[in-house]
Amino acid sequence: MAKTVRFFTLGCKVNQYDSEAMLERFLENGYISAKQGAPADVYVVNTCIVTGEGQRKSMQAVRRFGRLNPGGELIIAGCLAQNKGEALLETGARLILGTQRRGEVVKLFEQAIMENARIVAVESLSRAAFEPLNISGHLGHTRALMKIQEGCDNRCTYCIVPVVRGGIRSRTLDDIRGEARALAEAGFKEIVLTGVHLTSYGRDQKDKPSLADAVAAVAETGGIERIRLGSLEPPVVTDAFADTMRAIPRLCPQFHLALQSGSDEVLCRMKRRYNTAQFLSAAEKLQSAFPDAALTTDVIVGFPGETEEEFSQTLAFCQTVGFMKIHVFPFSPRPGTPAADMPVQLPKHVKDERVRRLLAVGGRLSAAYRKRLLHTVQPVLIEEKRRGGAYAGFTPQYVQVICEGGNIGEILPVRLSELTKEGMRGELVNTIDIRR
Repeated sequence: MAKTVRFFTLGCKVNQYDSEAMLERFLENGYISAKQGAPADVYVVNTCIVTGEGQRKSMQAVRRFGRLNPGGELIIAGCLAQNKGEALLETGARLILGTQRRGEVVKLFEQAIMENARIVAVESLSRAAFEPLNISGHLGHTRALMKIQEGCDNRCTYCIVPVVRGGIRSRTLDDIRGEARALAEAGFKEIVLTGVHLTSYGRDQKDKPSLADAVAAVAETGGIERIRLGSLEPPVVTDAFADTMRAIPRLCPQFHLALQSGSDEVLCRMKRRYNTAQFLSAAEKLQSAFPDAALTTDVIVGFPGETEEEFSQTLAFCQTVGFMKIHVFPFSPRPGTPAADMPVQLPKHVKDERVRRLLAVGGRLSAAYRKRLLHTVQPVLIEEKRRGGAYAGFTPQYVQVICEGGNIGEILPVRLSELTKEGMRGELVNTIDIRR
């Protein structure tokens, strides 16, 4: 009887991609996905360590393994595994797998079983190459992730990512084209290009391809109707970049620009490589190239030494940009990073209060953006069927829409008629008249 496997994934889209790739390796080797609610023979926790909350949830998932999978085997993978290594053997895991060798997950796991051993497959990232983890299909999804870049060289003062992911490594354009073809053949209509520091794509390669080249490589693939970008850094958004993106009709007009703070003083302490004027210039270039562009962002509140005035600058700046969505994180000191040892660490209650205030601003900005789309007809990629017969999907701007009727996996014209708490409702129509 085939053994079952279940993945529990925390953190970013890159981790989601890595989990999909590892799951595919298991399926290729005769394993099957465990049914919902049933125990699994193999339980894989793909961990996160970017924030204290991510690390806490990762360890919580590891401890939950014994209760959910009595007699099963545990694999701990990802950033926490890369950081802690052998220290995680005390959890009883059969395999500790860092942020390399994920394509060998089944081989390493079965080696450990055969040898009745516990293997720690955590290696130095100092000379790591990009690990090819092609995926031919994403179980249960209508959008496909494609990781085209790994690692980061920026060394922001709060960030542990360069330690657990290493320096920048990029996928070749030929490899990108190959996976895009496979995903198109599997029936996917939308591809999301992702990476640890997507903006750095190609800098490590001899011929220096750009992120725009990677987008163009996917756009030339027949069958792919939408391309969406992961998180971008403001310096990549030049006039030439905006013009190139505008010329790719399949590119979704939703851009995630990582802000982190709306205060120049805080950005300096963070060692971010831009200021608010440069960020605003990037935002305006995208809004000019894509009149209905939805801008989303990440903001860290309560960074060491952040004053009330500096936080107020962040509130005001977010309103100036007019983000469609703001992901807010309280500062979480990561051991070994410069920010963890900075003076004036703010108390939890101050950070929590600032999170609430910024989320309130973000909610108002989101509603204001979505009101602009009222009564327009947008192509909605139908992704799931809800209880009661309604369907849910996303517009190119990444606004979730609930409508009656449709088929999962189709892109259908929907007239947006009403705002919901975080998305919109709409009705199917016969034609598309999209504002761009």
